[in-house]
Amino acid sequence: MLITRASEYAILSLIVLSKSDIPVDSESLSRELSIPKSFLAKILQALAKNGILYSYKGVNGGFKLAHAPKDISMLQVMTSVEGKAPSVFECAPAITSCPSDKGSICSIWPFLNKLQGKIDSFLAELSLADIMEE
Repeated sequence: MLITRASEYAILSLIVLSKSDIPVDSESLSRELSIPKSFLAKILQALAKNGILYSYKGVNGGFKLAHAPKDISMLQVMTSVEGKAPSVFECAPAITSCPSDKGSICSIWPFLNKLQGKIDSFLAELSLADIMEE
């Protein structure tokens, strides 16, 4: 579940918004990126609620980046739109919170936990500016 459609659309929207000095409304973004307006509106609201975007109301309203692209991490973006930290596996972050109550006998949990930690670190260090340079 690492990169869902919501995360993809959030990143694409942030790239477009980073190139504008003025707020861009959700309808314009929806048309430009061919994203359903209602789905995009929820994504943009989540990004604004989590301080990644500024939201402006009114005739000239819309959304604008709240930070420089170098200061917006992909972990922040993905966590904002998904409502939880992205995970590669359906594995619990701690042996004691394993949903199957078999964490104490799971032989692959240490590996999966270490891998998830590396992915989290990578996403925390990867900025919007990095994505735009690719």
